[in-house]
Amino acid sequence: MKTHLNTLFVTTQGAYLAKQGAAVAVRVKKETKLRIPIHNLEGIVCFGRVNMSPQLMQACAEQGVSVSLLSEHGRFRAAVVGFSPGNVLLRRAQYRSADDEPTCLQIARSIILAKLANGRTVMLRAARDANDPTRRDALTQRASRVTASIPEIQQAQSLDQLRGLEGEAATSYFAGMNDLIKHDDPAFQYTRRSRRPPLDPLNALLSFVYTLLTHDMRSACEACGLDAAVGFLHRDRPGRPGLALDLVEEFRPWLADRLVLSLINRRQVSPKGFTILESGGVSMDDETRKTVLVAWQERKREPFTHPFLGEKATVGMMLHLQTRLMARFLRGDLDAYPPLLWK
Repeated sequence: MKTHLNTLFVTTQGAYLAKQGAAVAVRVKKETKLRIPIHNLEGIVCFGRVNMSPQLMQACAEQGVSVSLLSEHGRFRAAVVGFSPGNVLLRRAQYRSADDEPTCLQIARSIILAKLANGRTVMLRAARDANDPTRRDALTQRASRVTASIPEIQQAQSLDQLRGLEGEAATSYFAGMNDLIKHDDPAFQYTRRSRRPPLDPLNALLSFVYTLLTHDMRSACEACGLDAAVGFLHRDRPGRPGLALDLVEEFRPWLADRLVLSLINRRQVSPKGFTILESGGVSMDDETRKTVLVAWQERKREPFTHPFLGEKATVGMMLHLQTRLMARFLRGDLDAYPPLLWK
């Protein structure tokens, strides 16, 4: 279970990964820069022009080490995984639930309510710590607007209605992003959410960290025997990990967004680390990307007590615990899926 802390990120362009005994060898210009035992890894994430030997792919698939292939700028391209572990009865229960509208609505509602509650907590915590009364009042009012959407979501009668309400609440949440940033650097000011491509440094950071979170959640789904492609809130689409994207929602505000805000507020990232591409999109340079990756790994190692289970573990372990709670619900061991609420 604790191997979730070990994700190998390879960002050096031209690097080659090979199997060397029972280890992964990372080579650059035929020189071995790193060796790490395969059994110590849960995942390998390759950015851009990174090659890998077929023998290593086979070893990773056999030992349950997921391999994600991303563009140099962090956009998901493909994944290499082996056979799904776990009980086939669990996956059949998942497929039946995904075809049942009331069950999908029940699960999706729980996830969205947790997402909004966690977003509200992010704002209220920031308001409590704010020295500027104007900023404090703005964050408190924004949190109240997010709270106001909760009754409508509780009463939603269809998935389409639920998705629409979630979109409106997300717009209200992101509109308060500038109040969560403690300085007035125009490079990191929020204007609107843009994804493909991100059109400013803030959106580039958010999209990149969301990609990391989705990779880890996809691995957690596969590790407990769930099909990461079959979700309840996100519609099925070839190549899209619907279930992983569902479960990511409750983690976005308190894990991904807070990490990005922390990097900006502590000035660990600089506007100089971003480049505007010919397409109008914005990308990070290698140094900024490495800063984010180190912060992400450190954040996953922080201690955390699961609010439903009462177990003390790490932040990174919470992803694995949530997938197992989802599996227990689908098997009928729980009456409802308990999303993770950050306090």
